[in-house]
Amino acid sequence: MAFLIRNTQTRYGWIAILLHWLIGLLFIGQIALGLAMVRVTSQRTAFELIQLHKSFGLLLLGLILLRLGWRLANVMPRLPAKTGLLERRTASAAHFALYALQLLLPLTGWALVSASVLEIPTMPFDLFVMPNLPVAVSDAGEAWWRAAHAYLAYAAVVLVAVHVLAALRHHFRLGDTVLIRMILPSRQRDDTEPE
Repeated sequence: MAFLIRNTQTRYGWIAILLHWLIGLLFIGQIALGLAMVRVTSQRTAFELIQLHKSFGLLLLGLILLRLGWRLANVMPRLPAKTGLLERRTASAAHFALYALQLLLPLTGWALVSASVLEIPTMPFDLFVMPNLPVAVSDAGEAWWRAAHAYLAYAAVVLVAVHVLAALRHHFRLGDTVLIRMILPSRQRDDTEPE
């Protein structure tokens, strides 16, 4: 069994697979953490959860930039030959939207804490103080960034659900390799278009 690092025209390599699942799990965890931290009654617990949320948000920002760089440096496996034009375009648009949300959510969160009048420093995993973004500090600015961050998070929940359902549809209903090739690159048949 070959140890496939880079993508090919029919398969994802290990780096793309690991980044996909790591980012996916962290992204879903961040949504859950974000929902939990605004619902706890203890201020101390809320503060600790917010700091953890900020830490993982900045980690996700770094990972998604790494993933985007890896995607640009690699070929993308083709969709199965039987995939229609509308589904191809929808898949491209959905992936673009997922990448955009994965970038915008941490950036709007960072802008939110940068605009906060409380001026609580962001210390990712208690390692260093993260500088604020150059945004105006005000109650109005903080409220605007908070709303933007929340609406983007709700949009992300919907898009992630659609992404998961589409992958399950490919696997269970269409019986192709779209899901399998994102799990293990060496165990799949080739059902993509011929070169």
